[in-house]
Amino acid sequence: MSEPGRGRVRRRLPRVLTLRALVPNAITAAALCVGLTGIRFAIAEDFEKAVLAVILAGVLDGIDGRAARLLNAQSKFGAELDSLADSISFGVAPALIVYLWTLQALPSLGWIAALAFAICCVLRLARFNAGVDLPEMPHQSAGFLTGIPAPVGAGLAFLPIYLWIVTGNAMFREPLAVAGWLTLIAFLMISALPTLSWAKLRPPRSIRVGLIAIVGILVAALLTEPWLTLVAICIAYLLLIPVGLFRYARVRQRQAVATPSGDSPDAP
Repeated sequence: MSEPGRGRVRRRLPRVLTLRALVPNAITAAALCVGLTGIRFAIAEDFEKAVLAVILAGVLDGIDGRAARLLNAQSKFGAELDSLADSISFGVAPALIVYLWTLQALPSLGWIAALAFAICCVLRLARFNAGVDLPEMPHQSAGFLTGIPAPVGAGLAFLPIYLWIVTGNAMFREPLAVAGWLTLIAFLMISALPTLSWAKLRPPRSIRVGLIAIVGILVAALLTEPWLTLVAICIAYLLLIPVGLFRYARVRQRQAVATPSGDSPDAP
């Protein structure tokens, strides 16, 4: 009698993780753990550390993709892990932190606002992964994103907390106003709003040296006055939204002029 398994062709398991892919995926896992730790700080009512944990998760999220491209270690596993980590770090964690900070004073309405933020973040990530953007929606190839990115949405959701820490004014902790703000950011994430993509920005050579100085000053400001600097960053991003709308309208206008009559601008 032949031994069990003899004569069967051994199938080699697919190499899901190469050695090079360990680095970016480990960074993604670290971002996930940091985001979850932010929830732990919020439960302990240490809201400053909770917010900083989510911000650190955003920094790690920006690093892992670049590390994967640098090491040529992109993979489907990494893309799925990154999406799952983002949904928790920038959807669930901010929603729970803001809820524990003030929205629990409105048990029903506050929880609905927190749910709306978490769900819209997940829907945005699912839409991006599935590539279901309609032809008339902004495209990254043209230098635009569709809606507010998840990490930016998390940062903007914390704007009332930044203002509360800077001023100590209880007005910024008013549950009804915070619920409205959180819901607004939630829907901006899943909207068709054209927003500028930092990866596509090409500043003129004449101002690049100045930009280096500005980045250095910004880092120093984050170290010395982090909360006030975060308020300024949020305001600057909000002011850039009309700029994105104006630039996207010009791009669509140029596409319409360059496209023959009767053809779609996105037609092959």
